[in-house]
Parts: sequence; C-alpha cells; structure tokens
Amino acid sequence: MSKSQKISQNMSFLKNIFGSDEAPKQQESKINWENLTDLNQLGEIIFNSNEKPAVIFKHSTRCSISRMALKQFENEFALQDKVTPYFLDLLNYREISNEIANRFNVYHESPQILLIKDGQSVYDASHSDIDAERLKELV
Repeated sequence: MSKSQKISQNMSFLKNIFGSDEAPKQQESKINWENLTDLNQLGEIIFNSNEKPAVIFKHSTRCSISRMALKQFENEFALQDKVTPYFLDLLNYREISNEIANRFNVYHESPQILLIKDGQSVYDASHSDIDAERLKELV
C-alpha cells in the first residue's frame, strides 16, 4: 500500500469516528421521521400522545456524538407502528428545543430523546444513554 493510500485510509477512518466538515450525505433511514419545524406542532404532539405516544429526537447536525447517537438509534428502532417519531434539527429550530424544555420540564441536552405519553414526557435520555431497547420497554 502506498503512503497516499495509507493516509487516505486513515483519514477515512477518522471521518467515520469524528465526522467531517463536508455536508452530511442523506442516508436512508428506516424511521419515517416527522420533521419538527413549528412550535404549534408541540400542541399536536401533546394532544395526539393521548392516543399514540410520540418520540422526539433532538439532534445537532454539527456534532459527531449526536450523529453517532442518531445512527445507533435509527439502527435499533423497531417501534414505527407504536409511536410517532419526530426529528428536531437543533441548529435551525433552537426555539422549539427551548420550548420542549419548558413544556416538558426537561433539561436541554443534545443529542436527546423524549418519550411523550398522555401529554407528558415520561422518559428522556441523552448522549450514550439514548437506547431504543429501553424505549421499547416503556411504550
């Protein structure tokens, strides 16, 4: 292997671990996310959670830890028919994240997941504590 191939291989390895400055490539997710882009959606989430729980995933698109947590969650998620999943891009919709913290009485973190049932957050986790299996137990 040539020196340039080794460097390229090492750079690829580091990008996989830490992410890169390049725009993220759109990957197919097995989760049919509802994008959370409007404060009014929080009222809908609260109301609809009386019939079907909702999951809110708060994601920072510039954070490699958030990206890794999101990928792991998407790989493990198996509740599509049991919950409505919402995706919040924190960089573009920080005011929604602030309102989530206020309405559901949770401390803002990123990445973070919340399970909303009967109008209340019954579970929240962040960083490496985000676990789709734990979520399945609570639904």
